[in-house]
Amino acid sequence: MSVETIRKRADFLAANRGLRVARPGFVLLAHPNGGRGKRFGVTVTKKIGNAVVRNRMKRRFRELLRTQLPDAGLADHDHVLIGRDGGVERDFGKLSEELAAALARAAAGKGDPPRRRKRA
Repeated sequence: MSVETIRKRADFLAANRGLRVARPGFVLLAHPNGGRGKRFGVTVTKKIGNAVVRNRMKRRFRELLRTQLPDAGLADHDHVLIGRDGGVERDFGKLSEELAAALARAAAGKGDPPRRRKRA
């Protein structure tokens, strides 16, 4: 089964309303997508580093998702990985274990509590 890539901003925003599982190197968002199959997206903000660092992190995340989502991903869900500071230096094997654990938590419906909004 192939895994598609999320490209539209609206799909990323919708995923933000879904289940959130935080890990040291990334945050996994999982949101039902209404029968479109398993899809994934990757987001890395400028806070993480320059373009070289961000692109390297995105390549690593895409490879992790391509290998693990077909087996461990949630059916008919969008999966979004948000890069966190320090994620690019983490060992690839460690990131792989963390993603497997995060996907298992999401499949069990055990998300982290919602974030609090920062007050202006």
